[in-house]
Amino acid sequence: MYRATQLLTAATLLGATTAYNQRRYIDNSSGTPEVIIPGASSYNGLNLVPQMGWNTWNAFGCDADEELLLSSARHLVDFGLRDLGYNIISLDDCWSIGRNSSGYLVESPIKFPSGMASVISRLHDMGFKFGIYSSAGTFTCARYPGSLGYETQDAELWASWGVDYLKYDNCFNQGQSGTPKISYDRYNVMSQALNKTNREIIYAMCNWGNDDPYDWAYLIANSGRMSGDIYDSFNRPDDRCPCTEAPGCAWPGFHCSIMNILNKMPSITSRTMSGYFNDMDGLEVGNGGQDDNEYVTHFSMWAMNSSPLMIGTNIDTLSPQNLAILSNPAVIALNQDPSAGAAIRKWRYFVDFDDYGQGEISLWTRVLDNGDTVIALLNAGNSSRTMNATMDDIFLDQRTAGAYKAPPELSETWDVYDLWANRMSNEEAQAILDGGGNATVSNATRTETYNATATSYADGLSNNVTALYGAHIGSIAPSGTFTAEIARHSVGVYRLRSQGSGSLRKRDEL
Repeated sequence: MYRATQLLTAATLLGATTAYNQRRYIDNSSGTPEVIIPGASSYNGLNLVPQMGWNTWNAFGCDADEELLLSSARHLVDFGLRDLGYNIISLDDCWSIGRNSSGYLVESPIKFPSGMASVISRLHDMGFKFGIYSSAGTFTCARYPGSLGYETQDAELWASWGVDYLKYDNCFNQGQSGTPKISYDRYNVMSQALNKTNREIIYAMCNWGNDDPYDWAYLIANSGRMSGDIYDSFNRPDDRCPCTEAPGCAWPGFHCSIMNILNKMPSITSRTMSGYFNDMDGLEVGNGGQDDNEYVTHFSMWAMNSSPLMIGTNIDTLSPQNLAILSNPAVIALNQDPSAGAAIRKWRYFVDFDDYGQGEISLWTRVLDNGDTVIALLNAGNSSRTMNATMDDIFLDQRTAGAYKAPPELSETWDVYDLWANRMSNEEAQAILDGGGNATVSNATRTETYNATATSYADGLSNNVTALYGAHIGSIAPSGTFTAEIARHSVGVYRLRSQGSGSLRKRDEL
């Protein structure tokens, strides 16, 4: 008898270089092959939960420089945002002045007088990772030098600077798109170049959903944009964003509203996985185009769908309301859950229209790593309303899986925790903004915030840290119905825990 192990990588099976999509075939003593597929599908072992951080583009466009990066980093620390997990400082377009005689990119000496490597080193010392930007084209979107044809040189340069993260855009791609294979090959060149640097660099592809990246990009990237560019509107239609529902249109465009992007997610739910996330674009919270309810919906549904949470506003001018939204650890914990999945839209109905002719309500659900289920009741209608979620709808997939057999979930009683009930007060948020608050107090003594630098979200969830579970508001009886009043353009997000698995009310001191 013998025991032999053979490792077959995704490079062998699917033509992509990776050491992480391994399938292990074991000939055990019984002679029966055993197949083990690791839960993490990351092609490079990175980004097993969605990336979090701050990006310069939405608020500043080309007006980003050394001082902005460093001052914003200091604010992220002072306001407790770094320790909530926003630990990437991502510089977007317009940072270079061209290439030198050797073909290497050169940073602007006016914007970065200390040199990029020095700036990155200082950000590392502050506990941040650093992100750079380029495009898989001749030019970037702002018409600075792109990386097409220079992938190896650019990757080597960024690695020598200490770059940890690359946002890689799709402008001026010389027509190298139109089929998934063409786009895959173009973006794979940079993937291979990053791998060869031997530096851990998270690869955030940004090709706007062209050529269905959710079907192939997990082999070469850590996230992929699934839609045209976001803009700061809840649901205003815009001709520059022609795709409205299904993915796969030829020109995803830009100026896409929150609801436009969200409604493209249901058909690609299964394409979200540990190591590769469908990027719904950066957060607009704080930029002024939406009201508080709309920003709560935006933030909640990005978290619900495991989209990267990249703040895109001026940190120096955050309002207390916006700081409170971005600082909700119970919602961030949903985004950072080890399940690394996306939500399923169980139903949607069109209701009273607003000024833009838009109006809908919907139920979204997601099963989490510890067996909890989260539901989101979304009211994108033009007035407040009472909304219901039946157990039959919440557990639709379980009760329709194969030959019918009533799933155990329908016969259980579920405790309900409101993930927005412990939202930081405006007064406390203002005190933090004024420098008088303590944003990084011990996890054990406060329910409104969390220090993910000290304790990962995975460990906090495992230990039932109260801050990550919201407030208990009731329960749902077997085969019952949950009812909540949801404001106009808002959402209610609730974590359900089976009483059979142990109620948090009995363990919330852990």
